[in-house]
Amino acid sequence: MKNSLLIIAFVLFAWVGASAQGFRNVDKSPMDAAYFPDNFAHDRKGDEKALVRILYSRPAKNGREVFGKLIPYGKVWRTGANENTEITFYQDATLQGKKIKAGTYSLFTIPNENEWVVILNKDLNYWGAYQYKEANDVARFTVTPKKSETVIENFSIQFPKGTDALLRMGWDTTMIELPIQF
Repeated sequence: MKNSLLIIAFVLFAWVGASAQGFRNVDKSPMDAAYFPDNFAHDRKGDEKALVRILYSRPAKNGREVFGKLIPYGKVWRTGANENTEITFYQDATLQGKKIKAGTYSLFTIPNENEWVVILNKDLNYWGAYQYKEANDVARFTVTPKKSETVIENFSIQFPKGTDALLRMGWDTTMIELPIQF
C-alpha cells in the first residue's frame, strides 16, 4: 500500500512538472505576479530592484476550447481574468522600437489565429475589458502566436530565466512573446 502511494505521488509529481512548456507550476491563488528579473520577489538579493511587475488573474482551461471560442478572435481581451492585467515598468523601456515611460499600464490583448495585438493602456483599476477605450492606448505591438508543446492549463505570464526581458504569455496551446529592452 505504501509503495502504491509513493508511485502514485511520483507519477502525479512528474505529470504536473511536465504540464506546460516553459512555465513553472502555478500556486493555488488565482491571482499572480510575474517579475523581471524572473521570480524577483522570491529570489531578491539586497538592494536589487525589479524592472517589470505584472499583476494578473489566472483563468483555467477546464476542458474548454480557449482561443476562438471562450476568448473570441478579434476582440479586446483583459489578458487574464477578473480585473484587467496591470504591468509596471520601474524604468523607461523599449518594446518593438517604441519608447515606454516608467509607470503602470493596463495590459490588454487582441488574440487572432495568426497575430496578436498587445496593448498598453493608461486606464487602470477596471474589471474586465468592458470599459476599454482605444483612445487611451499608450502603445500597441503586433506579435505572432506560437504553439506550445503541451497544454497550458492555467493562463500564465512569465519572464523565462536566463533570458533578457522576454515577456511570455501562454494558455491552452498558444504562447506569445514580446521582448523588452532597458
